Amino acid sequence: MADEAQDVLVAGAGPVGLTAAVELARRGVAVRVIDTLEQPRHYAKAVGLQPRTLEHWERTGMLTAALDEVQTMRGQIVHVDGAEVARLELHLPPDVPYGFTSLPQYTTERLLAEELHRHGGTVERGAELVGFSQDADGVTAQIRTSAGEETVRASYLVGADGAHSVVRKGLGLAFEGDAFAEEYMLGDVVLDWSLPPGFGVRLTRTVPDGPDDILVAIPLPEHGRYRISMLAPPELSTRPAAAPAGAAPVDDVVHGLESGHAPELHHLQAVVDRLAPEPTTVSDLRWSSVFRISHRLASRYGVGRVFIAGDAAHIHPPTGGQGMNTGIQDALNLAWKLALVVDGVAEPALLESYHLERHPVGEEVVGRTVRQARQGFDADDPATMMRREAQLLVSYPVSPIVGAAGAALGVLPGERAPDARGLRRPTVTDPLRLHAVLAATEFALLAYVADLDQVAEVAAARAVAAASALPVRVHVVGAPDLGPALDASGEPYLLDGAGDLAATYGVRGGDAVLVRPDGYVGWTARPLTAEALALHLATLTRAPQGAAAGATASAQVPQ
Repeated sequence: MADEAQDVLVAGAGPVGLTAAVELARRGVAVRVIDTLEQPRHYAKAVGLQPRTLEHWERTGMLTAALDEVQTMRGQIVHVDGAEVARLELHLPPDVPYGFTSLPQYTTERLLAEELHRHGGTVERGAELVGFSQDADGVTAQIRTSAGEETVRASYLVGADGAHSVVRKGLGLAFEGDAFAEEYMLGDVVLDWSLPPGFGVRLTRTVPDGPDDILVAIPLPEHGRYRISMLAPPELSTRPAAAPAGAAPVDDVVHGLESGHAPELHHLQAVVDRLAPEPTTVSDLRWSSVFRISHRLASRYGVGRVFIAGDAAHIHPPTGGQGMNTGIQDALNLAWKLALVVDGVAEPALLESYHLERHPVGEEVVGRTVRQARQGFDADDPATMMRREAQLLVSYPVSPIVGAAGAALGVLPGERAPDARGLRRPTVTDPLRLHAVLAATEFALLAYVADLDQVAEVAAARAVAAASALPVRVHVVGAPDLGPALDASGEPYLLDGAGDLAATYGVRGGDAVLVRPDGYVGWTARPLTAEALALHLATLTRAPQGAAAGATASAQVPQ
């Protein structure tokens, strides 16, 4: 017999599952998180933490704890055949809010688990999802623990259970792609070379008629510590022998860490001896593994009341540190929509936009990282490359839940909401940044006013927002010279003191921009009217699918 129903069951307590659970819990959704592992793995499988992830963590209060732990990435040093061919220092474009950083996955998971605990949630370890079924009212799942098997009931199921996902297989989703022939070693070690800290290092030596000998070292927090990767020697091969005729089919997805083939220090030292630019000792091996790389994409990100995210939906080379961060953004996209549906604010049709928005992103990331792994980074301008790798260029231009672009502002519906600096607020002595004002659990209507007559229309829009079941906060943003008039009006406001918001968003008096809880522009207006706002908010609760046919390719990263 099923136990008491949960709102959402999350399978998998890696960074993606924990992000989904945190975002649901902070919105008051009853969420149960299970993971097959008895203890978290202390493996630095994913180490890159992108600015887009840090940007969200600022809005949720996690940023300070994360910045205390990260290693700032300063650039990359490249050697080919024993000679240094490049020493690239990262010079960020001014609109990139944070630098590129590295953070071991086990630390990311710890920070997210602590955040989940602050919202009343826990991770139930040693609990394995073994099967599930769904009907019109919910999902029935079978969970195996040391105490036996239990049947649980949930309104929705989120599978963040990795490349070998039980949830994806249970949905019968195709997972098309291929695997790299090469096998790699990973190790979390200390290197005593004199190369400058904070630089990633890529060392290669040409091998005729074979893959190049390669060593990639990503700096981690702690002095001299790196996550290193290199080709695995034949004696550590994980390739299975051919299955006998008539044998039962097995999971053919070869991706990720392999158990039972842990490289030892002498395996890693041999490669460092061949490729390092100076005599270097490898020491303090924290963990090691053989690593296989596949590139695959699920045919859908959800069916009915069951969804997949992260490696369960897309796997690809680790080039550029895109995988974990893409999965975290999957979870952020899904969670705010799922919470609205669970709370009865929006109809379940809203959830279709998760696949329509995120599947094209996964497709682009898989294709791009495969190209980069084989050919190197694209030869476009460095600023565009950094914005793309930072995941700041992802957009949903024809998603069915973003408003149609009306008069052209500086931002379009579906784009990431950029930051703006130099905002002022009465009683606050220092300037503010827009992203420090926005909250991750609500919509933000930025209503730009240049005279007091426009404030009256904002008041009508505020009444519409208050009447909506959606969480919408209205921010009056005054033009730089409007402060005294707004003070006299008694209207709470932000002042665009430096004119940066007007320049960045391309707004003028009477315009408005609605920012979604995940930090994307959902709607724009020129001019703002209460009636138009009411119509757009209604589309979110009804989630029309008229644009669904064209939205399959809706998300994009400009090339």
